[in-house]
Amino acid sequence: MIRYGQQDIVQDDIDAVIRVLKSVNLTQGPNIPQFEQAVQAHAGARHAVAVNSATSALHIACLALDLGPGDWLWTTPNTFVASANCALYCGAQVDFVDIDSRTYNLCPQALEEKLVQAEKDGRLPKIVVPVHLSGQPCDMAAIHALGQKYGFRIIEDASHAIGGRYKGEPIGNCRYSDITVFSFHPVKIITTAEGGMALTNDDELATRLGLLRSHGITRDPALMTQGMDGPWYYQQVTLGYNYRMTDIQAALGVSQINRMPEYVLRRHEIAARYDRLMADMPLTLPWQHPDSYSAWHLYVIRLRLDRIRATHLEVFEAFRARDIMVNLHYIPVHTQPHYQKMGFRPGDYPQAEQYYRESISIPMHPTLTDAEQDFVIEVLREAVGR
Repeated sequence: MIRYGQQDIVQDDIDAVIRVLKSVNLTQGPNIPQFEQAVQAHAGARHAVAVNSATSALHIACLALDLGPGDWLWTTPNTFVASANCALYCGAQVDFVDIDSRTYNLCPQALEEKLVQAEKDGRLPKIVVPVHLSGQPCDMAAIHALGQKYGFRIIEDASHAIGGRYKGEPIGNCRYSDITVFSFHPVKIITTAEGGMALTNDDELATRLGLLRSHGITRDPALMTQGMDGPWYYQQVTLGYNYRMTDIQAALGVSQINRMPEYVLRRHEIAARYDRLMADMPLTLPWQHPDSYSAWHLYVIRLRLDRIRATHLEVFEAFRARDIMVNLHYIPVHTQPHYQKMGFRPGDYPQAEQYYRESISIPMHPTLTDAEQDFVIEVLREAVGR
């Protein structure tokens, strides 16, 4: 079986986890700050707060930016539902901005048009969440400029994008955002089994993120509202959650991040080979903006259905029949039943919906061999008649 994505676990990773299992700190141990410091140093941000998933990171990022009832969060419909659900967790409302037809990311021009109308209607967003689909960064400079003009905060959902770069700088440095979120799910660039991280350059936001991930509890006298009764003392100073990463997960992350540049380089080699070997096929291959250096979490092809006899479903099933576990990223969020109950309808975001009707995520991970890649291309050629 060839999967669209999978983790790469080596002996160093196993040894790192075993060391924690043999230690006294399975939960809140020294590997967590070590992992935070490693990611922070890689990204060039001032602060990094590790949590148990990117979904949790999105949630506390919204809370740290005071999103709540009566507020709006805008994001792209072409994402996993967590990018929108984080607003609902806070009691806020969600809206979407259609995608750019080449990058498949949130379109800055569509965003600007929607902002102009929203300003007239008195319904501007408090937060915009651009999502770096497949690891390619959004046009963050343009989105940031709009944020400055219209007064919204920015959370970069970079779940796909650790190891990528924008305008020559690491994704995650928060130059164009308030908070950036990474994911360490097994199919991502590096893994902690499950896990996520929120990065920021704002000292106050970092403090709030740290409180929110751990029940709102602190042992720091500077954050307490009254004096300490003794060395056992702690205070809950806000309502938080148990979103903490374990030391076991962090140890895996510390080991994995050492190989992150190697993983991203290998993904670029695979993408270049796909580009070369599929250039003559009736497909739209991923376009890369010159300002971006993608982490290549996904390699998404779009079928040119007007030039092939097979349907989208038939091509997808042709892969699965040969044990190639392709996938589709993503079903537009606004078409999900839960969001249709809020009034969204098919046809609301035509670019995202057209993308959905044509797209397939084919295998892309650093352990993919040339022979496996050749087989993927062979099956695809058979399916599209080329």
